[in-house]
This record gives sequence, C-alpha cells and structure tokens, in this order.
Amino acid sequence: MDTTRRAFVGMGTATVAVASVLGVRSTTALGSESGSAAKPVAGSAKDLFWIAAVTPCDKNYKFDEGAYRDQLSYWKSKGADGVLVLGTNGEGPSYSVPERKRIAEFAIKNKMGFNIIVGTGTANFPDTIELSRHAADIGADSVLITPPFFFKDPKGDGVLRYFTAIFDQVKTPVLYYHIPQVTGVPVDLAVFRGLAQHPNFVGLKDSHGDPAEYETIANGLPAKLDVFSGTDNNMLAALRRGNGAILGSGNLYAERVAAVFAAHRAGKDVNEPFKKLAAATSLMEGGDYYNPSAIKYTLNLMMGNSRMTYTRPPWVEIGEDLKAKIRSGLAKLKELS
Repeated sequence: MDTTRRAFVGMGTATVAVASVLGVRSTTALGSESGSAAKPVAGSAKDLFWIAAVTPCDKNYKFDEGAYRDQLSYWKSKGADGVLVLGTNGEGPSYSVPERKRIAEFAIKNKMGFNIIVGTGTANFPDTIELSRHAADIGADSVLITPPFFFKDPKGDGVLRYFTAIFDQVKTPVLYYHIPQVTGVPVDLAVFRGLAQHPNFVGLKDSHGDPAEYETIANGLPAKLDVFSGTDNNMLAALRRGNGAILGSGNLYAERVAAVFAAHRAGKDVNEPFKKLAAATSLMEGGDYYNPSAIKYTLNLMMGNSRMTYTRPPWVEIGEDLKAKIRSGLAKLKELS
C-alpha cells in the first residue's frame, strides 16, 4: 500500500484543494457554481461531518475506555456531527470480533448526541453479518462495510454477490467503503448501481480521493444516496451535492472542518473557512504525520492529556524526530488561532 498517497488524499490535501477548487469557483456559497450537476440541499440530513476516529489503546494494546470517552467529548466540543467507529484510522481490522463489539457498545453508550457509524467490514461475510447485526441491535445509525479484502481485484459480480449475502441478513442502513488503495478492490459505477437495488443501501464513503472518480460516482447514482467524501480534497465537491464527509483530518482539525460545514448550512461562503483549514493542515504535510500513531500522539497533545495512547501492530510508535516536528507544528497552529 502506498501509505504516503493514502495520507495525502486523506488528510493533507486541503492546501492543494484550495487551488483547484477556488480556481474555478466564485466566492459565493456552494450552490452558486454554474454548471453543477446537482444542487446542494443545505441543512439536509446528509450534509454532516463525521470524524474517522482513532481508537485509543494502552501500552498493552488494550482498548482505553477513558481515553475514548475523552476523545468523544473533545470532538463534540469542536462541532463534529458524528463519529465513524473502527474505520481505517480506527484500526478496525486489528481487533477481534468480541473486541469490536465492545468498542462499538462503548461508543453507543457514550454517544453524546453524535450520529454513529460503525465499521463492520471484515474479509468474510459471516463475521461482517455478525458485527453488522450487533451494531444495529445496540443502536448504531448505520454501518460501513468494506468489500472482502484478502482476495485482490475480484470481479464486480463477485463483490455484488458478497454484499447480497450481507443484505439478506442485515437490515440496518449500509454504506460501502470505497478505499481500493487499502483493500485492493477497485470497483466501478456498475457495482454501486447494483448495490443501489437493495433498499437498505444508503450510499458510500469514497476514500479513494480521485476527484474525477468522485464526480463520476456522484453523478451516476440516485440523488437520495449519500456519496460521502473520505478525503479533504473532495469535501467541497460533496457539499455541492448536499452530501457530507467522513474525515481522518477531523481527529485533529474538527473545529476547522466544522466551520466549513456550518458556513455551507448557513448558505455562506465556504472558501474562507476552507482556507483556514488548509492553512492548519499545511503545517503538518506528508505521510509520516498522518498514520494512526502520529495522529494519536498529536491528538493527545492537543487535548492536553498527560497519558499517551498507542496503536496496535503492525503500526509502530513514532520516533523522537517526528514528535519534535509535531510539537513544532502545533506551536505554529496556535499562532493561527
């Protein structure tokens, strides 16, 4: 996996996106762009901002409940609308089925008014069905499911067959997790159209980060479906259609991302808050800053925590050089506030 590219499209692209997006837009609200294939629905239930949350562990790789509760409270104070539990940043595949159930239960118990999406995808459909049904039973708002990711580059018909087996058993709202740089499962619009035939398929999280592909998917599916951006660079494209975003950058920049969404909902210019987000993310650019270990270290410093949280293998803890760079970046970030 190209981790540098994944981090680039996932968290560090706001700076690049400013040039590409603002260069073709007026400085009015998102709905004013001429030639847009779909108009925004300001204030709709779709145009929300979820944090693709990291999952804190102690030094023994055990889930740290207290740290997770503190994170949820911190993000709530910064204006996030929802949390994705056990996604990629949340290291979902690193946990056993019983552990994933426990973490999901804890998140729902400490919901704090968030919309909660639970990542329930595994490499096989029986475990995915079990986790998805459990998420529904405990009150998750929806589930996010990866395609089966052990066998790479399966045929589209095979992916549809896999999800049909899940839809036969799972009746809660389901989002497809499109992140082929991680799963090794590239799919085209025909697959998403096939998924749309199932009544409880409600959309997808596009974390591939390709702007042209995002436009193709969003334009090719019914407007009722949510095509969430999983990357900063497609955030404004999502908002143009009244869709939302599920962002790893939200772990660290929740307040700035929330300001973009607040401007959109109010029908105001989103360019200024987006520039402020870009200025913040530009202080820590590059793949090393945005693996889960670095995110956790940075988040703990931002929250003022005295205790650190950790990642599970195969992630490794970051070195002192990167820690020093992060501290320097945070000092500059305070100057922007």
